[in-house]
Amino acid sequence: MSASPILSDAFIPELPGYYKGKVRENYDLSDGRRIIIATDRLSAFDVVLASIPFKGQILTQTARYWFEETADICPNHVLDYPDPNVVIGTRLDILPVEIVVRGYLAGTTSTSVLTKYRSGQRDMYGVRLPEGLRDNEKLPETIITPTSKAFDGGHDEPLSRKEILEQGLVTEAQWDVLCDYALALFARGQARAAERGLILVDTKYEFGTDKNGRIVLADEIHTPDSSRYWIAESYDKSFATGERPRSFDKDFIRAWVAERCDPYRDAIPEIPEQLIEQTSQVYRQAYEVITGKAFVPDLSGATVLERIRGNLRPYFS
Repeated sequence: MSASPILSDAFIPELPGYYKGKVRENYDLSDGRRIIIATDRLSAFDVVLASIPFKGQILTQTARYWFEETADICPNHVLDYPDPNVVIGTRLDILPVEIVVRGYLAGTTSTSVLTKYRSGQRDMYGVRLPEGLRDNEKLPETIITPTSKAFDGGHDEPLSRKEILEQGLVTEAQWDVLCDYALALFARGQARAAERGLILVDTKYEFGTDKNGRIVLADEIHTPDSSRYWIAESYDKSFATGERPRSFDKDFIRAWVAERCDPYRDAIPEIPEQLIEQTSQVYRQAYEVITGKAFVPDLSGATVLERIRGNLRPYFS
């Protein structure tokens, strides 16, 4: 049995091309493949807030479910899964635009439509929202709210279609493909979520191009980290009383932090152990409701990292 269920870091010196992201650690192989290891780090407000037991495995396996459920809509980067926390993917040139699709007036971050709407903005992301919307209300139509992709760990900034094309971030043809893919993926996600008693509120997608210039879905899809889920049966009552519907996402901790400080300016308070364990349970429950499968943690190996090292040994230089 694993001595510790936490994977806070996944540095493996025998693997080449190391790059550390906020949550995932990446290794580029010489043959054009990329090893992506999902750690248990939880990132929000541009910082790592805590490490949540089994989160990396849950994210990887939730994304696997969705990659397989949406493979008919657009190509994705997945080649293999040698470990519950690991995906081997095709290395892509990541496009410098993060595609965020929203179906509701929701969110807690500075780039969320709810935050901007509360501040009095009605024109945002090249879209004009009507007056009179309430917190967490369903939008008149699904919208795309793109942001810049902060590769250096910085803060993502809002963009409009006009700005994206003027800055040459992608071509007009690429933008049309990205929008078509994103809206189709979100529609599939909402439909599948509804079957499970969930509302897929919003989500983000990252795309890249392969060596042939083809646009490919990367990173993750419809996980509790990249998406906001509400429990459908809680929505009507919560909306009527002005409360946030029960959720299956990292808003659980984000909301706790936002209630206690300005997370973009103040020191983040230490996350209580009880809240970390509750969050782990939320991730487990989310996986099971989203996929319809029981979550079975892999407890082999002295530690999670040692298990991963063993499963990735064939890829060592």
